[in-house]
Amino acid sequence: MPSRILDRNVGGNTTYAREIATRLPEHGVEIDRLRSGSNPISTMVTESIDSRKYAPESVVHFVADTGPLLSPRMPSVVTVHGVASRWISTARSSQQEFIWRARVGAAIRNCDHVITVSESSADDVSTVFKLDRALISVIPHGISQSMFAHNEEYSDSIAGLVPEEFLLYVGNIEPRKNLIELIQAVETNRDLPRLVLAGKPAWNFSESMDAITKATRTIYLGFVSNEDRAALMSRCAAFVFPSLYEGFGFPVLEAMASGAPVITTDRGSLKEVAGPAWILQGTDRQAIGDGIVAALDDTAWRRDVREQGRSWASKFSWDESVSRHVAIYRSLLT
Repeated sequence: MPSRILDRNVGGNTTYAREIATRLPEHGVEIDRLRSGSNPISTMVTESIDSRKYAPESVVHFVADTGPLLSPRMPSVVTVHGVASRWISTARSSQQEFIWRARVGAAIRNCDHVITVSESSADDVSTVFKLDRALISVIPHGISQSMFAHNEEYSDSIAGLVPEEFLLYVGNIEPRKNLIELIQAVETNRDLPRLVLAGKPAWNFSESMDAITKATRTIYLGFVSNEDRAALMSRCAAFVFPSLYEGFGFPVLEAMASGAPVITTDRGSLKEVAGPAWILQGTDRQAIGDGIVAALDDTAWRRDVREQGRSWASKFSWDESVSRHVAIYRSLLT
């Protein structure tokens, strides 16, 4: 697996790769790392070279969309997490999108099997990259229930920063997450609790960070630990995730596992994974603000959804996910 994903945190892709890698030894699978370079181009070349040096009984797994320039000499798999640009134009610039599609297309051609993480992502990958839908394996992620259950204590680094009542967003800072509209929804409705936002800038984040800096009702914590993430989720008035597109949607299920009332959209995979969440009727600031008000005013929903969300999130199992990955690896070696 690529060290560029395993050894530095790039969001959901790293969560996925680390969870899989941690559990594979239980199935008799040893993990090695494809080296990374000092920049994206050297990393691409280094990974391509590394993927051709292992013994035929190995399987190379490119876990985050992009893969080798040349076909590896051993069986290979690529996980493509989604294609946001099929539906929205804000995910990347046109140049970034051209490069990304070229690299993902090459990975799909050069690898022996394609995995994705939701039915909607499989539809997107099939349509955009002209790949037979039957050749794509859909393996949903799991959720680490123990990490998010009964963890309500903040670390000293954030304890004095978080108000008693707050709305919460946790995730990358990037245009696809629709944070400017969320921030403005809270900024213009002073009857709502303040917004606590945790996550690190990912890409094309300057406008979102500018909105965060100028907001008077948003508290930005930056990147937080797993323990603080779980504590924030368990204590928030609601977890709000107004994303324009998701390939899977880790934060929604993590918040449910923590017992948080979740307010989100039905974009991309969220229509599959959001379960008992409150679904926003639009993605602009007015619709987001109206949706939050309606959800917070529905005391019966807020009371019942905590246990409903925990029950729903428990259906997503890392053990099941890893077993299905191992089955694909072994099928490629026969």
